[in-house]
Amino acid sequence: MSRRSESNKSGIRGGWNLGLLFQGDSDPDIEKRLKEVEKKSYEFINTWKGRRDYLTKPSVLKKALDEYEAWKGRYGTDGDAGYYFWLRTQQDQNDPELKARANKIDELSRKIENDIQFFTMRIARIPLKKQKEMLTHEGLKKYRHFLERLFLEARHLLSEPEEMIMNLKSPTSYANWIKMTSGFLAREERKIKLQDGSRAKRPFSEIASLMNNRKKAVRDSAAGAFNEIMAQYADIAEAEINSVLANKKVDDELRRFTRPDLSRHVGDDIDTEIVDTLIQSVSDRFGIARDYYRLKARLMRVRKLRYHDRNVEYGSVSSSYPYASAAKMILKVFRRLDNAFAEIFERFAQNGQIDIYPGRGRSGGAFCAHHLMSQPTYILLNHTDRLYDVLTLAHELGHGINNELIRERQHALNFGTPTSTAEVASTFMEDFVLEEILKKADDELRLSVMMMKLNDDVSTIFRQVACYRFEQELHQAFRQKGYLSNEEIGRMFQKHMSDYMGDAVEQSRGSENWWIYWSHIRYFFYVYSYAGGLLISKAMQSSVKNDPAFIAKVKEFLSAGLSDSPRNIFNKLGIDIAEKSFWDRGLDEVEALLKETAALAKKMGKI
Repeated sequence: MSRRSESNKSGIRGGWNLGLLFQGDSDPDIEKRLKEVEKKSYEFINTWKGRRDYLTKPSVLKKALDEYEAWKGRYGTDGDAGYYFWLRTQQDQNDPELKARANKIDELSRKIENDIQFFTMRIARIPLKKQKEMLTHEGLKKYRHFLERLFLEARHLLSEPEEMIMNLKSPTSYANWIKMTSGFLAREERKIKLQDGSRAKRPFSEIASLMNNRKKAVRDSAAGAFNEIMAQYADIAEAEINSVLANKKVDDELRRFTRPDLSRHVGDDIDTEIVDTLIQSVSDRFGIARDYYRLKARLMRVRKLRYHDRNVEYGSVSSSYPYASAAKMILKVFRRLDNAFAEIFERFAQNGQIDIYPGRGRSGGAFCAHHLMSQPTYILLNHTDRLYDVLTLAHELGHGINNELIRERQHALNFGTPTSTAEVASTFMEDFVLEEILKKADDELRLSVMMMKLNDDVSTIFRQVACYRFEQELHQAFRQKGYLSNEEIGRMFQKHMSDYMGDAVEQSRGSENWWIYWSHIRYFFYVYSYAGGLLISKAMQSSVKNDPAFIAKVKEFLSAGLSDSPRNIFNKLGIDIAEKSFWDRGLDEVEALLKETAALAKKMGKI
């Protein structure tokens, strides 16, 4: 059976009400609905696989897309059962029966997915002249951007047999290399110093987290062990990254991508011009990050921060934030911004769509889950009454509000957010809640919280852009030379990290190997989306503070989903995200917080 709702002394329901999907793991409707998914999927497949008229006649394409959209919204490849058992495995990751049920549904899902992919692949290959006719046909207006995305991606598609070969070679030429390196690292253990002064073996993941420990002896011991592990695998990572870079080069040449990051931009539905402007805008203002680290070094009473010290928490946030009071505060902030935000939160709470408290076997961290348009959003937390937990709740609710606003305005083929803007709603809500917390804080707490926020902003914006620039040089250097030693890569990495950190952070011995651990560079140019999402959010926050009525435009953006490209969505709101001035508005917000923090530290006699 699905886990019973938990409660604490406040009487708040703590678990998911999965009865919105099924009445437990043994509900006979599970098998019935799975059979219905299979039936409806193959009805569509059998209707359209043998036909070609939808590729030439707009009216027939509309009929086909209407049926595809209805299938996608209600059934998809795994229906309610797939979503239900995925959620159950997040509640109990150690239950083999749940894993088995989920795996069986995944098998069916993959089969349906393989059998139905002909539909979008054939549409994508409609000849250019006929594409224009389809895009201007009035009956296809609601599907215009869905078709635009397919047509754009088609420019880089190979033939169906060639695409099959590309899929078959991917594990051996790419995925297995990455799994090898991450697998080796995950198996490592080292004896390190602990909080109580004792020494004991700890796994790699714990060693990495202990480098942020407030106790110097603990973090120094962890950093020593971490650097030792990185050095041990430097030669292996060298072979891995060169193979991964070579495979990427071959793929880009076959798919006719003119630069290494172009495939990411096409997949994320964002113009290269916009990403280039973002990267340049942030790079031009690396001085903000450098000033932050200078301030932190002074507050920590050191001349220079060592590389592994840069994220150590300054001060102390000892206040307790039980879920009930956290929810009350967030509801107040949401209602002030727009009543619709508060109503969505209240609906989630009343319907049991938020799982609040930690428990044995459940997934760590937090997430906001959605699947099909017909299914409820669910949020998982691990609330332990910390400030971080309050911000996490606001963050995940931002995603949930985004989902619900899209659901109200869009059809199933537009249900979702592009990677390029996926974090806007979450950081928008989180920052307004943080402002509310700061209103009631004394100077000590205020300084600690502001430094914490600056650290997050610097890591999310400046560090990720420095990583993007490192990736650009890495791919370019490989394509020029044909092979790069781990020493060359290490020097390149340190150069880019130094660019944004400045002279207040020492590029300590050992930090040249930290690229080995950074998984994002194996997924190619993904990191711009962290910086872009947060800066879009900050620019919108600034507009709302200047004019509360701007929240209507924020809601328009959050309702747009995949209905248009981010550039066009913003253009309709009177905003040009290709302009440097737009990104500067978000950076101005970070700089203003830095100046306010430095002034407070000076007033308190801390610097």
